[in-house]
Amino acid sequence: MEGDQDDPEFQKPPAEVKYEYLDHTADVQLHSWGDDIKEAFEQVAMAMFGYMTEIEYVEMLDKQSIEAQGEDIESLLFHFLDEWLFLFSAEPFFIARKIKITEFDEENFRIKAVGYGEEFDLDKHPQGTEVKAITYSNMQVHNTEEKHEIFVIIDI
Repeated sequence: MEGDQDDPEFQKPPAEVKYEYLDHTADVQLHSWGDDIKEAFEQVAMAMFGYMTEIEYVEMLDKQSIEAQGEDIESLLFHFLDEWLFLFSAEPFFIARKIKITEFDEENFRIKAVGYGEEFDLDKHPQGTEVKAITYSNMQVHNTEEKHEIFVIIDI
């Protein structure tokens, strides 16, 4: 059949183009900083929660603890945020108003942290944007004497 010039479609011009490419934003980049890397980690977790709701509506009525471990600082950051996202996405549907890192082992890449907040309630907390996942895309952790800042992209 290949090259069958008797097929009338060969004689017709290609169809008019009726499609286009549209920009689609399914991600947002969080940027945090602090007086030390520990504070930058706490702040990036708060940035994520702040994207999910207006954080000023969250009361500190309960607390939840997480532990995270990684092979390097980027994977530690990924797992740290993923633990908080899991607590929000599954029972107890916890949203933090404040995050405090209680242990930060920079050599073995381990973190223990406590979040102070409450169960997410649509009647009380304005719904922001759903965070689907943490990504490694363009993840940056800057930890120098001059600056302690984090850039992380979340899938929304």
